[in-house]
Amino acid sequence: MNTNRKAPTGILGFPIAPFTVSNRLDPHMLEKNIQFLLDEGLEAIFVACAAGEYPSLTKEEYEEMVEVAVSTAGGKVPVYTGVGGNIETSLELAKVSADKGADGYLILPPYLVPGEQAGLAEYFKIIAESTDLNAIVYQRDNVSLSISALEALAEVPQVVGVKDGLGNMELNTLLTQTFGKRFGWLNGMPLAEVTMPAYVPLGFDSYSSAISNYIPHISRKFYNAVLSGDQEIVNDIYQHVILPINNIRRQRKGYAVSLIKAGMEIMGIPVGQTVRRPILSVEKEHYAEMETILKKAMNRFPKEAPIQSI
Repeated sequence: MNTNRKAPTGILGFPIAPFTVSNRLDPHMLEKNIQFLLDEGLEAIFVACAAGEYPSLTKEEYEEMVEVAVSTAGGKVPVYTGVGGNIETSLELAKVSADKGADGYLILPPYLVPGEQAGLAEYFKIIAESTDLNAIVYQRDNVSLSISALEALAEVPQVVGVKDGLGNMELNTLLTQTFGKRFGWLNGMPLAEVTMPAYVPLGFDSYSSAISNYIPHISRKFYNAVLSGDQEIVNDIYQHVILPINNIRRQRKGYAVSLIKAGMEIMGIPVGQTVRRPILSVEKEHYAEMETILKKAMNRFPKEAPIQSI
């Protein structure tokens, strides 16, 4: 039985799904992606989620990604998987996650057909209770959870956290003030560094970091500055890194995924830019802009060499 009923805190790693030019999953590159995140000190690995193009994966690819993540992490940090959408598929993949040794899963919202709050609560509850793994519920798109829905989920021990991808700060205030530390609170907004300074005072103590796939030291420097109240560093990184990257991300739908792969390639992590439809690769002009931003970012915020022990 999983007795560690606590959501991960800190900066959370969301590895991509590396595909070959022939559109096959490359488990070796996935392992390298995950190992890079571990080496950079990210506090958890969330595999086969939105950044990992979860909706496009076959069951076999999903199983392989979970196996690689659990094996590479080796118990050093918790491994969460993505489940969601179709409830029957979610239940099947939740079992896969448990069988493969994951610590928990992020339950993505159901799509296309909206549900009443009671129906949404049941959706998350059924999936969460299907195994003993920890579960984090994700509100975004057409899912906005009410206090009554979270009251029902608060009775489920497996539900350890709430991830927000809506950005409704009034709702976030109501939820965090109502439930406090019963749940862990995760910022799941696209390019979450943009909003994290506003989330921290509400009790959010973790966020998913897309840029940590290629410039994790800058994400860490930013978060440390947010927590310590160093507004000068926060503003500096905002102006020279986060907001320029976010401006590119907002240019096209799907860039929340494909821009990660472009950033990794630019930074010398050769995963390629193959993405599955309906996502498109980053356009040449935006790729060139990204190259310029990252070159300037590395010059302004160079990665410090690790301190060598004597």
